Amino acid sequence: MLDDRTFTIHDMSCFPLVRARPEAVRPGYAAAWIAEMDALLAQGQDFVLLFTERRPEERHEDRKRRGLWLKHNKDALARSCLSLIVVEPDAVARVALAAQAALTAKAFGTRMDVVATHEDAGSLANRLLSGQCSTVLDGAE
Repeated sequence: MLDDRTFTIHDMSCFPLVRARPEAVRPGYAAAWIAEMDALLAQGQDFVLLFTERRPEERHEDRKRRGLWLKHNKDALARSCLSLIVVEPDAVARVALAAQAALTAKAFGTRMDVVATHEDAGSLANRLLSGQCSTVLDGAE
């Protein structure tokens, strides 16, 4: 069982719904991110990653370390992470993110969905976790 108190980058309190903590993105955070993702994958349980706020800019070194981890763990992540769900209320930004979602899915093997509201995100996460939704979406559902 995952102990939410040991996670700083991800909020595990509603696991298997994992919420990103944008305030935790600080220079040098990649090491903690990697350790948490390793622990998350070690559970061997399906989960959904939820981003409800725009991700702050990260340093090049952090982005590089995360990218390498994602590349080396692509298959394991694809088996367990049912989707990376991003909440984007702005319709224009949502369209741009939906286009990026296809690239993300191809590069990292992980589905990415972009929705307009927190309610949409919760509904989609629940459907994915209950096995009711398996097709790759190209944007909001």
